[in-house]
Amino acid sequence: MSLAIDEALVRSVVEEVVKTFGRSPAAAPAPASYAAPAIVSGRRPGVFADAPTACAGAHQAFLKLSAAGIAGRAKVIEIVKTLCSQKAQEWGKFEFAETKIGRLPDKVGKLEIVKLVPGVEWLRPDARSGDHGITLEEFTPYGVIAAILPMTHSIPTLSGNIINMVAAGNAVVFNPHPGGAKSAALAVATYNEAIKAALGIENLVCTIEQPSLESFDALCKAPEVRMLCVTGGPQVVAAAMKSGKRAVCAGPGNPPVLVDGTGCVQQAAKKIIEGAAFDNNLLCIGEKEVFVLESCADAFIAALSRHGAKQLNSHQLDRLTKVAFSMKPDAGGCSHAVLNRALVGADAAVLAKHAGIEVSAETPLLFAETDENHPFVYEEQMMPMLPIIRVKSVEQGIAGAVKAEHGYKHSAIIHSLNVDHMTAMARALDTTLFVKNGACTAGLGLGGEGYLSYSIATTTGEGITTPRTFTRTRRCVMVDNLRIY
Repeated sequence: MSLAIDEALVRSVVEEVVKTFGRSPAAAPAPASYAAPAIVSGRRPGVFADAPTACAGAHQAFLKLSAAGIAGRAKVIEIVKTLCSQKAQEWGKFEFAETKIGRLPDKVGKLEIVKLVPGVEWLRPDARSGDHGITLEEFTPYGVIAAILPMTHSIPTLSGNIINMVAAGNAVVFNPHPGGAKSAALAVATYNEAIKAALGIENLVCTIEQPSLESFDALCKAPEVRMLCVTGGPQVVAAAMKSGKRAVCAGPGNPPVLVDGTGCVQQAAKKIIEGAAFDNNLLCIGEKEVFVLESCADAFIAALSRHGAKQLNSHQLDRLTKVAFSMKPDAGGCSHAVLNRALVGADAAVLAKHAGIEVSAETPLLFAETDENHPFVYEEQMMPMLPIIRVKSVEQGIAGAVKAEHGYKHSAIIHSLNVDHMTAMARALDTTLFVKNGACTAGLGLGGEGYLSYSIATTTGEGITTPRTFTRTRRCVMVDNLRIY
């Protein structure tokens, strides 16, 4: 199949990956007990050196999975959920050692909740019966799916994708971020060993051992690959959407929060810390900036401090900002601040040192008052540093939130008891996730009702992915028969 990925786009993807991967270990050193894991040599189940071989292996596995039926898919899902729970500690430590970003307890926690991802029960067919017979619509697999993984949640995203995609009847080949490739290989090999032992199917889940631009391009071109799923940066998403194949893409986010003072500001502060500090704010749904009404701002800020967050004064904020963002005219060829990726996912204590102060290693979050045009507000910075913006009215707060969210239509949060305020913000931002009176994680079923997925298809509109996301709809019609009465 001919592809339309132009050279300039490909080059931009390379630059993005290199920038992300090129963080300095010295900026946010991992604890000595979590040294970077070594590459395991030798052939491991499902771990391939090149994309064509991986795709061929996955295609054979897809055919065997089809023969195994719904029961076979359900068994794979049971294996993935069980292993995720059993190995959450081991894999969490491994991923933390490899990526050197985020917080170890949250790495473990993200694996423990993979059991919340829905499975085959999500694929109930739609049947219609009438005078002219019966029509049945079923959700059927694509075959082999190529999936791109982020470094921020390598094994959790991989595991959630396997559950969704295999529940739909597909096999999958992953091209992980180079910074999380060892973690992906570890999980893939473990899953394949268990799947083969239970069902006799090899290579149902595959990964590229040393992923690169070339392997990404080869996956897009592979004839076995019928669908792409991208959880990554905007340039990778753009490349996938130009591949000529169906692409399910999770794009960027910069979720704003509005606190209007009609509810409990103590509870609002607690929940905002809970969400923004989770894994050092690596979640795309995490609270990134807060607009608070002037009338309750002092009480809200006091509550943030009371619940453990540390406030920076303007001088300390300036010091941190100069390290966190580059404002050089030629930095990245952009007219706005360029993020220092060496600080992405760093601990609050590391950021505090750059601000010129010492805080305890247990400090979950830093915060500071800013205006709405500050780089910490308009950049998706993925650090445990929350900008607080005072506003005079709900209308001003919503307008600021719309501006900060950039039209990504990803996530937003409000703390309010006023239904009119909730409705106005929901309509203005039109985001995929809109959480009221809870931490952002409630939007993925953690503290709120619902189910989990780490791939939220904001760019292509599918929303929080489910098994149904990775299916084709087929209609079967029986004319004038089989309806009994």
